[in-house]
Amino acid sequence: MRIVVLRLGHRYTRDKRISTHIGLVARAFGASELVMDIWDPLVEKSINKVVEEWGNSLKIDITRDWREYIRNFNGDRIHLTMYGININECINKIKESKRDKLIIIGGKKVPSEVYSLVDYNVAIGNQPHSEIAALAVFLDRLIGGKELDREFKGKKRIIPQEHGKKVVKDS
Repeated sequence: MRIVVLRLGHRYTRDKRISTHIGLVARAFGASELVMDIWDPLVEKSINKVVEEWGNSLKIDITRDWREYIRNFNGDRIHLTMYGININECINKIKESKRDKLIIIGGKKVPSEVYSLVDYNVAIGNQPHSEIAALAVFLDRLIGGKELDREFKGKKRIIPQEHGKKVVKDS
């Protein structure tokens, strides 16, 4: 199952760090691709640097027409929104489908038509929250925690420590 994250509404002046963190969460929690409706070379450079140093991969792509991208996606289209159905009520049905997943998150208020273009409007909670947190919780539930056991083959890796100083090993 391929997992793609579609980020809508990146704002250059305020979202560089947010969009970068979305890419980092997508990579660490099992997505294979991040698609943005607005290209930001600084975001791409930052994510690619992490991929180079820490391993795994995350393809970064741009779409000029997000509506067509959603319509043409061959798989389950899932919009994360606080106005959707609670994740506890729909995650099992989403997991049962072995189709590819497109997870849509917005930086600003998403156009109302997104709600009708998708198969699922999923709420992580019905309170205002971060799209980064929503993505992490959703991916964790979708993959069932297995992403936390994955080994990444990179130049650097963390050596887990119960106490004391952090340890990073160069490969």
